[in-house]
Amino acid sequence: MKLLNMKILANDGIAPIGKQQLEAAGYTVITETVAQNELINAINNENYVALLVRSATTVRKDLIDACPNLKLIGRGGVGMDNIDVAYAKEKGLHVINTPASSSLSVAELVMAHLFGAVRFLDDANRQMPQKGNTEFNLLKKKYAKGIELRGKTLGIIGFGRIGQATASYALGCGMNVIYADPFAEKTTVNVKVGNQNVAINLTSSSKDEVLKNADFISLHVPKLEKPAIGNDEFSKMKNGVIIVNAARGGVINEEALIANLNSGKVAHACLDVFVNEPTPGEDILKHSKISLTPHIGAATLEAQDRIGEELASQIKELLG
Repeated sequence: MKLLNMKILANDGIAPIGKQQLEAAGYTVITETVAQNELINAINNENYVALLVRSATTVRKDLIDACPNLKLIGRGGVGMDNIDVAYAKEKGLHVINTPASSSLSVAELVMAHLFGAVRFLDDANRQMPQKGNTEFNLLKKKYAKGIELRGKTLGIIGFGRIGQATASYALGCGMNVIYADPFAEKTTVNVKVGNQNVAINLTSSSKDEVLKNADFISLHVPKLEKPAIGNDEFSKMKNGVIIVNAARGGVINEEALIANLNSGKVAHACLDVFVNEPTPGEDILKHSKISLTPHIGAATLEAQDRIGEELASQIKELLG
C-alpha cells in the first residue's frame, strides 16, 4: 500500500498532464527547480521519495549515498548519462526513463535540419534581414545550388527507436536508408502513408559501409568513452557529406568536425547537442557551415505530454 503524501521533485519540470496524473494518484509533485548544489539538502529536508530530471540535473553517487529515503530516479527522455544508473540500481533504487516518448519529435528535428541544410535556410535566414533589400538577386543566385533529399542516401548510425523513427520519415520522403547497429541486424521499419503502414525490411551494414556510401549521416548513439565520429571516420565519408547530431554532445569530435568543414570534406553539419552544454564553443556557434538548435530534439508539446504520462505510469506501478 502506498504511503500517504509521498513527495516527488520534478527538478527539470514535468508536463502538466503527468503532474495531474500523479497528483490524482495521491502524490505531491513539486516542480520548482532546486540548484544542483542544494539538491541533497532539499531531498532530505522535504523527504522526497522520487527525483525526476531531464538533462540539466545530474544524479551522481554522492547524491545517491546522501539521500537514503530516495526510492526512484526518473529521466524524462532517453539517454541517462547524467545519472549513475548502475550504482543507483545497486543501492536498490528504481531508475526509469521514457525511451519511446520522444522518438518522433527527435526524428522530425533531424529531418528539419536536413531540409534546411540542402536549401541553405540557416544562412538565408541570417543574410536576408541584412541584405534582402539591397542584394536580393545576389542572394538568390547564391542559394540556387540546393539539392533534393529524394533519391539520396541517408546513413544512420545507431538504430534504436529514434534511429528507426528517422528512417521512417526519410523513407517516406523517398530517400534510401542504410544503417549500422550491431544490436539490430535486421529491422522492419513502418512507414505511414496516409492511413496505411508500409513495412520496409532493412539489414544492418558495417559502420564503414555506411560512412562510405551515405550522402547524409545522422547519429543516434549514446554518449561513448570516445567520439563515434573523428578524423578517421571523416576520411571514409563521401566528399560533401552532410552530418546531423541530435544524439549527445561528444558523439562527434568537434575539433575534427571543424577541420573537415574547413577543408570541404564535410559540406555542412547540423547540431542539436554540444560538448560543453550549456556553453557551446564559439568556434561551433559561429561557423558558417553549421546550423544550430539548443538541444530541442524532444521539445515538442506532444513529446512532453507523452514523457509526462510515461513517467507517471511507471511511478504508479513501481511505488504503488
